Amino acid sequence: MADKEISQAVISRLPRYFRYLGDLKEKGVERISSQELSDIMKVTASQIRQDFNNFGGFGQQGYGYNVGYLYDEISKILGIDKEHSLVIIGAGHLGKAIAGYTNFTRRGFVFKGAFDCNPELFGTKIRDVEVRPIDEVEDFVKNNKIEIAVLTIPKDQAVPMAHRLCECGIQAIWNFAHVDLEVPDYIVVENVHLSDSLMKLSYNINRSGKNV
Repeated sequence: MADKEISQAVISRLPRYFRYLGDLKEKGVERISSQELSDIMKVTASQIRQDFNNFGGFGQQGYGYNVGYLYDEISKILGIDKEHSLVIIGAGHLGKAIAGYTNFTRRGFVFKGAFDCNPELFGTKIRDVEVRPIDEVEDFVKNNKIEIAVLTIPKDQAVPMAHRLCECGIQAIWNFAHVDLEVPDYIVVENVHLSDSLMKLSYNINRSGKNV
């Protein structure tokens, strides 16, 4: 499996499988068939089986899937069976909202630092984590073995900041700045452009209205 290239479409569905399986696990459901999972998730049973077959299948014919086992295996595939340390660059409203979302900690994403260029924020705290000057970010990342940086800063600041982060050993960037980052191939970037998502929503509203 390590040598197999998994499509981004499959990868994008894994968190959704994980979420639904978690709900089933909390309800005490011990096993489920691909058809039953299909009915819940509105994904075809064939697609579910194809997705899971990329990682070895997990099911038994005539039995279906063990919910707890499948939940744990997808957790391992997603890498959330272990902790990932992260810092937030930009301690404004969005940065504070992300840092305050405690479900990230439940998933193994540990918020360890916050940085900003606004002196008025220095020393203030977000969930007991002190906001530090942006000039301290390189040393903090190196000394605390930070894996992920969350960028919630204006786009004109995001590009040079990304370059600085790459040079100090960051492994991944969760980018909320409205700009595409050019970084080395070994740096993983996940872009979350909120306005793009809203425009997509607008398009679908417009399209739906034309079909009425």
